[in-house]
Amino acid sequence: MSPNPHPPADLTPECRTAVAAAEAAGALLRSRFPDGFAARPKGENGDVVTDLDLLAERLVVDRIREDFPYDRILAEETGDAAAGDGGSRTWLVDPLDGSNNVVIGLPVYVVGIALCVDALPVVGVVHEPLTGRTWSAVRGAGARGPGGPLAPSPRPAAPSGPLLAWTQGHTVRRDDPTARALRHTLELRSRRLLQLWAPLVAWAMLARGDIDGFVGYRAEAIDLPAGALLAREAGVTLCHLDGRDFPAAFTGPDTNRSFVAARPETLPRLLDTVAESYVPAGRRRPERAPAHLPPYSAP
Repeated sequence: MSPNPHPPADLTPECRTAVAAAEAAGALLRSRFPDGFAARPKGENGDVVTDLDLLAERLVVDRIREDFPYDRILAEETGDAAAGDGGSRTWLVDPLDGSNNVVIGLPVYVVGIALCVDALPVVGVVHEPLTGRTWSAVRGAGARGPGGPLAPSPRPAAPSGPLLAWTQGHTVRRDDPTARALRHTLELRSRRLLQLWAPLVAWAMLARGDIDGFVGYRAEAIDLPAGALLAREAGVTLCHLDGRDFPAAFTGPDTNRSFVAARPETLPRLLDTVAESYVPAGRRRPERAPAHLPPYSAP
């Protein structure tokens, strides 16, 4: 246990705790999928919560609290599940990222855990219950998967455009003009645009090199840091929609959590694509938007 509210130079114990907690929660989720749970609506935007969310969250929170009792824990379903005197250290727990998928029997869901210091991620873990695979990252120490360090090779540009993923926050209206314009442009300029209902799955795919880029608009705060750290430590570059560096902090308004993430060789083209439909506040849309990527065509 660590009573020290300041992060140690070696974050191995924190990463070990996060991995163990995520895998224990994953075993619970796996044992009850696809039909051993109950679900109910959550909020007014079509989201859901299951009893699996709550059971897995309690398991993760208890494990973290046991090892780091002085740290704050912010959990997806229960909020401040344990608010200790952890100073700048906050654990973020998404016990079931993909609840909507689980409810309809779609096996696309993961467990996500992050430790943040001064609101920025320093440890991130994503666990996939159905396959038993775990990906983890420690700031400055790289990212790891089941086969060892994550360092995907550059992907050659496909003639039909990149393979991308998209996410938007739960509070974004379906008729939000910026979200609609971004999605439309990305669909036109990509080979496929994946909308997985589980952002951490997309972050893991990007870190592994399975997809070329990931674009988010006013993303949710709880799952963002773990996935962003995993991708960054695997060699992915993260930017705001206007190209500024994206720190992936979980604090602040959701308007600060719109991002473009891609490997360095893909990022300029993806930023050009985003610029076709996104105009930063205070700027005018250019007379003619860049169009460096070809329109979508089926492979």
